[in-house]
Amino acid sequence: MCFPESELVLTGEGKVYHLGLLPENIAQKIILVGDPDRVEIVASFFDEILFETNHREFYTKTGIFNGTKITVISTGIGTDNIDIVINELDALVNIDLKNRTEKENKTTLEIVRIGTCGILNPSVPILSYILSNFSFGLDNIAHFYAIDFTSQEINLNQTINEHIQLPKTIHTYVAQSSERLNAKLISEKTVQGITVTSSGFYGPQGRQLRIGLATNDMNEKLSSYNKDNLTINNFEMESSALHVLGKALGHDCSTICLGIGNRQTKEFATSYQTEMNELIRYVLGRI
Repeated sequence: MCFPESELVLTGEGKVYHLGLLPENIAQKIILVGDPDRVEIVASFFDEILFETNHREFYTKTGIFNGTKITVISTGIGTDNIDIVINELDALVNIDLKNRTEKENKTTLEIVRIGTCGILNPSVPILSYILSNFSFGLDNIAHFYAIDFTSQEINLNQTINEHIQLPKTIHTYVAQSSERLNAKLISEKTVQGITVTSSGFYGPQGRQLRIGLATNDMNEKLSSYNKDNLTINNFEMESSALHVLGKALGHDCSTICLGIGNRQTKEFATSYQTEMNELIRYVLGRI
């Protein structure tokens, strides 16, 4: 199959359109961050910088950490940006960009998202390292693809929906993260469970300013979910798309977040840069 120019969109230099990258610019191990400023923080731990560029909100640096080549990329906010990032990263390694054909031998990327999140579980302290075993998607990204969900993902999505009783206009899904990659990140420092990925920061996360909500008590219902030793621990805005698309394309994708506020206990960490730096150091040391 030859991918036409309108579908596999490249720049005049043959780079993937939004990230502005060539295949030789990235490593097999990739860290995703939302904030472009956080790329510099991650790269500050590198022993050597091999490549750097930026295009739109997508800042990229590739370097060496303890003898391992690693790339860090900013995605900006939201699952719509993750849709771009994951498809273009996959194209860089699994499509011959010059011939516009799929490669026979595939490359599996290791992709870890490091972010911040709001905590839903009242028993989880702020500044915890929260590792996502599953993501519960309140966004629509997965519904535009032919995804083969596992029976576990389908059943988990059903039980969560039965518990929280969302409006019928909201269609959700559950995506599992990489067990192999999670095994590298698990320690006594991590809290594991289900992450809720919303399509916005205000109403989709139960925040009400001047517009009323159609999902009253959603956060309370989410925080009280507990089935088969799985609890819903946190809210963020990227992981469902990362996990569902990454797995469908054959990549290992995981998310680990620093919980900076607890929505149930109303606590919030106004300063967390030291803790974020430690989380970055923790992830780099384990991947």
